[in-house]
Amino acid sequence: LVACGTASYAARVGEYMLEEYAEIPTEVDIGSEFRYRKPVVDKNTAAIFVSQSGETADTLAALREMKNKGILTLGVTNVVGSAQARETDAGIYIRSGPEIAVASSKAFIGQLAALAMLTVYLGRQRDMALVMGKRILSELAKLPGLATEVLKEDPKIKELAEKYKNYNNFWFIGRKYNLPIAMEGALKLKELSYLHAEGVGGGELKHGSLALIDEGFPTIAVCPSDSVYEKMVSNIEEIKVRGGPVIAIATQGNEEIKKIVDDIIYIPKTLEMLTPLLSVIPLHLFAYYMAVLLGCDVDKPRNLAKVICVE
Repeated sequence: LVACGTASYAARVGEYMLEEYAEIPTEVDIGSEFRYRKPVVDKNTAAIFVSQSGETADTLAALREMKNKGILTLGVTNVVGSAQARETDAGIYIRSGPEIAVASSKAFIGQLAALAMLTVYLGRQRDMALVMGKRILSELAKLPGLATEVLKEDPKIKELAEKYKNYNNFWFIGRKYNLPIAMEGALKLKELSYLHAEGVGGGELKHGSLALIDEGFPTIAVCPSDSVYEKMVSNIEEIKVRGGPVIAIATQGNEEIKKIVDDIIYIPKTLEMLTPLLSVIPLHLFAYYMAVLLGCDVDKPRNLAKVICVE
């Protein structure tokens, strides 16, 4: 999978989906690097390109490199008739509607949903059981209602933005499916509010990042009740013992986590592979409210463009 920026984080979630459920070896790279690599590919390799606009220069350059090698190319894009849509061999329109603001939000969630459906399709061509395919699709169908539940947390998220607006640095941490979501949350905060934020794997904290933790460096921990939850709890405890404030994105009904974090935003329970579609919503809203409170233009952040047509 090849993509840039926010789309690359959707691709990274897709990597976990495809490997766990379709059992297809998958690698993700950003377009600006992949186009200069000499990847080892063969006739059994497919390249999937993810882009909201379908016009991202680096992603298109990587696409053309793969076509020159005779590789099957697939696209996931929002814009009908875009260059990517025209040049790929096949693809999926996410049909999220026009996205006007520079920072991608609804298109990101659309990309995640499309990659989940692609995973089911490819998985069923291989060894995925029918019951599993049906379960994933059933849970996908519930997501609009579950997303509405997340939006009920909006007043709480606004309060948290007010509480943390004077901090200049933020960590975002996650594991497995929610590591790319932590990275996306950090990117959105940087894009919209011009604050320093970094997204990192929870297990990577001890490899240098803990040196920065103190009472002035809050962490947002994306820690739904999933297969790596206990590991995330351990990472949160590492931060708290060093005095760092922690906001948790946790699953509804988890009362235990209140004992070790400063603030909590709850999301409904769903399949582990689909938690990113819910956990990212509070992060987008937090970035939005932080930017508004700091007087930033949330639709047109400085120095950025909606479509990156240059290398």
